[in-house]
This record gives sequence, C-alpha cells and structure tokens, in this order.
Amino acid sequence: MGRQQHRRQRRGLPPLTYVSLRERPLRRLPQLFAGLALYGFSLALMVRASLGVNPWSVLYEGLAARTSLSFGTISAVLGVLVLLWWIPLRQRPTFGTVANIVVLAGSSDLGLRLLPGDVWLPARIGLLVGGVLLNGVSVAVYVGARFGPGPRDGLMTGAAAATGRSLRQVRTLMEVAVLVAGWLLGGTVGAGTVLYALAVGPVTQYCLPWCAYRGADRSAAADAGRTVTPSVPSRPLRPGRPSPPPVRTRR
Repeated sequence: MGRQQHRRQRRGLPPLTYVSLRERPLRRLPQLFAGLALYGFSLALMVRASLGVNPWSVLYEGLAARTSLSFGTISAVLGVLVLLWWIPLRQRPTFGTVANIVVLAGSSDLGLRLLPGDVWLPARIGLLVGGVLLNGVSVAVYVGARFGPGPRDGLMTGAAAATGRSLRQVRTLMEVAVLVAGWLLGGTVGAGTVLYALAVGPVTQYCLPWCAYRGADRSAAADAGRTVTPSVPSRPLRPGRPSPPPVRTRR
C-alpha cells in the first residue's frame, strides 16, 4: 500500500507556488536556467521545421519577417511590453520573470544560428516532434524551479483575476488573438501548431512531478509527521494485572 500511495502522489500535480530566491538557490537556479535555455532551443527546432509553431512563435515569426529584428529580440521586446500590462493588473514580476525574457531570447537566437534552415521533409518532421517534446519537458523544468511566472503566464493569471473569467477562457482568447495576428503578419501556421496544442500540456504534466522543487513542502510534511502521536485505545485492566508498557513512537 505504501508504494502505491507514493506512486499516486508522484503522478499528482505538485505545488507550484512561488518560492523565495533565498531558499536553496544553488539547487534551483541551475534548473531554472537549464529549463529556459531548453525552452528557447525547442522554439528554434520548431521554427526550423517550418511545419507550424506555437501561437506566440507565430507572432514572433511574423514580426521578424517584417522588421530587421531577430526572433529572440522580438520575443524579448514583446515580453517587456507584456510586463507593462502587469501594472494595471497589479502583478509583480519576480526573478524568474526577468530570466524568462533574457534567457529565452538568447537561447532561441543561438538555436536558430546552429540549426540548418533547408532540410528534407523527414528531418523537418523529426525537428518538429523533437521540438514539441523538448518544449513540454523544458516547461516542467523551469516552472518546477518555482521562481514565478513568465510575462505571458502572469498576464493570463492577472487578467483572469481581474475579469473573473476562468484561466481556460482567458488563455484561449489570448492564444487565438496572438495566433491570428501572427498569421496575418506572415507567421507559420500548420500541423506543428495543432501538434503543439495537443501534446505540450500532457508532456508537461507528466514531467512536473519529477521536476518540481518540493524542499519546503517536504520539510513541513516531515515536521507534521514527527508531531503526530498515534492514539492507543484504552482497555479496562483486570484486577491483579500489570499496566502495559508505554508505546514508543519512532522519530
């Protein structure tokens, strides 16, 4: 029974609330930067596949095609502009929010420089599938470090709280608006866009239990477990019988 319960806990969604930067930074900072770098590289994989990208990357592609700015630079500029919308929503950026903007911009541009542009269709399919899978894993890695939301996620949660609508509704409206705008500007929409929408969520949810930082939660649970004393039902003693020895609890 113990192993089965442990497996169920591993499959469940772990706590993802913000944890202070001062708590085990040497453990969590490498995870944050690695996850963000992999996320940016996964975007480059999907762009080089030329079979469709996620909605925000469609917008980045469309703007990059009409300006002299690079894909990563546009993602950083839009990230800063999205942060301005946090002000009326009373959202506060964290260290993870700033790192999201900087690392994603650099890693996506680096990936686009390293990856070839013109490849055969089988290679493009491989780039697309690998990019989608890596994207889902990288989201679990950097979100699991618990340094706070990125600019777009913070806008989504803030707008949901301000309007009273569900996160699903707000996210859907945002993604559709961004996708349409990017497509009108010339961004790539295709099978990869559909694959991304269907696959990234399940991949991220599957990986989160193994990537989420649980230090503070485990310590609290351990302290709670040490303070619990099992109750022993009292039985009436017969005359002449000695009282039973006290029950010792393991610590």
